[in-house]
Amino acid sequence: MRAAALLCLGALALAGCGLRPLYGGGSAGPVQSMLAAVQVAPIEGQSGWLVSSALRDRLHAGDETPRYRLEVQLDDQIAGLGVRSDDSVARERRTLRARYQLVDLSTGAVVLDATAGSDAGIDVVGSEYATIAAEKSALERLSGIVADQIVARVARFAQAGPGVPATAAAPAAPAQ
Repeated sequence: MRAAALLCLGALALAGCGLRPLYGGGSAGPVQSMLAAVQVAPIEGQSGWLVSSALRDRLHAGDETPRYRLEVQLDDQIAGLGVRSDDSVARERRTLRARYQLVDLSTGAVVLDATAGSDAGIDVVGSEYATIAAEKSALERLSGIVADQIVARVARFAQAGPGVPATAAAPAAPAQ
């Protein structure tokens, strides 16, 4: 009983400070409706295909008539980190960075311009096949992470409302 009272009191305190759920209203809510109206522009390369597929899945793109276009430019890098005594690389770091812009299709104006990114460590082993498989697996994970960051930032923009400048809506998510 006491725990229920504290939980209720906590919910009232949050409501009083102006916090509101990001996806309030479910699939009919303003944020989800706006996300479904985002068209993902084609992105080059294997990493681009993975990121655009992840974005379409998360945005439910195509469910509504497009009102916005999401343009994404990726930078996919693999760098050697650890070096063994025989000068071979022992560890790699794969970095996936995205610069993205949300374009209002009715005016052609860029309403959101931000970046997202993440990186992953990869052990380089004796088997070249295993190393290549680890690099591809890292790219798949990074593509999902970057897509999540982009969708979260676009959702925050949608929650603030289309009339609010992108810089006032919320700061860009820092690269991880």
